[in-house]
Amino acid sequence: MSNMILQLALAIVPVVLAITLHEAAHGYAALAMGDTSARDAGRLSLNPLRHIDRVGTVLLPGILLIGQLLTLGRVVFLFGWAKPVPVAAWKFRSPRRGMMVVAAAGPAMNFFLAWLAALALHGLGLLPPMAATIAEQFIYYFVLINLVLALFNLLPIPPLDGGRIVVGLLPLRLARRWAQLERVGILLVLFGVFILPQLLAGLGWHVDPVGAALRDVLPRATALVLRLAGIGV
Repeated sequence: MSNMILQLALAIVPVVLAITLHEAAHGYAALAMGDTSARDAGRLSLNPLRHIDRVGTVLLPGILLIGQLLTLGRVVFLFGWAKPVPVAAWKFRSPRRGMMVVAAAGPAMNFFLAWLAALALHGLGLLPPMAATIAEQFIYYFVLINLVLALFNLLPIPPLDGGRIVVGLLPLRLARRWAQLERVGILLVLFGVFILPQLLAGLGWHVDPVGAALRDVLPRATALVLRLAGIGV
């Protein structure tokens, strides 16, 4: 029981930090370009409570955490979201380009956090053995969660950050059509990640395109972050 509590703490804290700083990065990027909406709403905060979505930040990640710990004894995959930071794109000089920068700021923050955590691995030798073991596991979760959050959000489907980046890159006519996916985008994401693989598995087809992509890209992203931090891989 005590080991499960420790595992929960080691996984929950990185999730909270990753999501909180991801959302704060969106708000600060918007503020830097002249939009004060996030600041006026009190969302330029490192207080996780200001960013929590009951379903996306608490219920769904909690179910995934507990389910994996009970069945696998470790955390393999996490998924969640926070309350979107309010952004008034019309305040930007170029609304589409501004939204693209704001969207990119979230994943960029998570990549930066993963790199900072990897740098902390250099200091493990200064800790007592037991503390070093716990710290190493925390860093592992922190790097993994930040990279998964960044990579998942870069999927080119609105309202994910990647979808909004695509809207900023496409010609205006195509951008408008792509932006319309935002109305059903989260349903498409949930269907593609959770429902479709289960339906296909029931038919004997083990197809999980999003999971397969993450499993292919994640080790490469992890290796790159470790290499940039000066850790041999």
